[in-house]
Amino acid sequence: MRHVQQSPSDNAFVQNPYPFYDRIRPMGPLVWWDDYDMPAAAGHATVATLLRDKRFGRENPLGLSYPDRLAPFYEIEAHSMLELEPPRHTRLRGLVLRAFTSRRIAGLEPEITQLCHDLIDAFPDGPFDLLEHYAQKLPVIIIARLLGVPENMAPQLLAWSNAMVGMYQAARTRAHEDAAVQASLDFKAFLTGYIEKRRDDPRDDLITSLIAAEEDGERLTTAELITTCILLLNAGHEATVHTLGNAIHTCLSNAIRPTSDASFVEEALRHDPPLHMFTRFAMQDVEAFGHTFKQGDQVGLLLGAANRDPDVYGAPDIFDPARKAKPHTSFGGGIHFCVGAPLARMEIAQAMPVLFTRCPKLGLTEPARYANVYHFHGLDRLMVTR
Repeated sequence: MRHVQQSPSDNAFVQNPYPFYDRIRPMGPLVWWDDYDMPAAAGHATVATLLRDKRFGRENPLGLSYPDRLAPFYEIEAHSMLELEPPRHTRLRGLVLRAFTSRRIAGLEPEITQLCHDLIDAFPDGPFDLLEHYAQKLPVIIIARLLGVPENMAPQLLAWSNAMVGMYQAARTRAHEDAAVQASLDFKAFLTGYIEKRRDDPRDDLITSLIAAEEDGERLTTAELITTCILLLNAGHEATVHTLGNAIHTCLSNAIRPTSDASFVEEALRHDPPLHMFTRFAMQDVEAFGHTFKQGDQVGLLLGAANRDPDVYGAPDIFDPARKAKPHTSFGGGIHFCVGAPLARMEIAQAMPVLFTRCPKLGLTEPARYANVYHFHGLDRLMVTR
């Protein structure tokens, strides 16, 4: 296996990781990324295979060790279906899907469209940050409405979410950890009280549906409810914010007119995805792609690299809305395929064409920059005029 070096917090890499991916992809199905001290997969075939290989999972079979000061964060993560394997994952995902139905998501389309218009109506005069006023607000308000949380809580929910997600970035510091712990405590306290209110006063919202969801006589515990709500909020807006920001920037930079067609949405997700690395643990001693993994070893699946594999996509660096749809890895794969994929696709399909129709003169006022938050890949701001 070839060894490679690339700091994930290096500015040039953060701004454009794709040349690095192009360099390592021909080196074989796996390379050893020295900076992470683990193997990584960059080719589409390898990434797609490992996403579905049940010998690898999100839950460390050897258990987690962490400082006591981080316990509030990891106590929430301990009930996250994103971090669990069967049978707990199967049970949790089944209960969530009983509440997070395709019918419920489909019913949001008119509401999403109207919210797009309302946000555009409130755009300030002069240059402004489109992330702050549009790409961030849309998904967090929609997920708040879906859960049944007061909409005026959206800024606070966004702040808590950003702090917790900061635990997963490569350039994590003690300050990030402290912020994540405090956000975990505050988020848990808020949801504990709110869930109790919904037990006594059911409404037509996702929290009430999650409380009522039952499978084989089992329901979600309060701890599982809290974690599931946090997961749906964090995952339900974080990726969409980055996808919208990246896609809007690409369209503005290349004079591309967005549409609501499925082909445009899938190309937006493929071309510059919001999550670039998703790690898996070997659940047992495993031989895969010429490498022997010991139980508990990790492998990095480079989703952004897989999505630009020239063996799968012709001229992969070009954003081509007419590209014939082929499976991409932006939503993961296997049992951990993103539960919120239908909602994310709907938000992108509505938000992009509405924005460019309402603001035909929309233009950049300064070069956009990506935030230094790898494994995620999203802009830190997007300054525009309309």
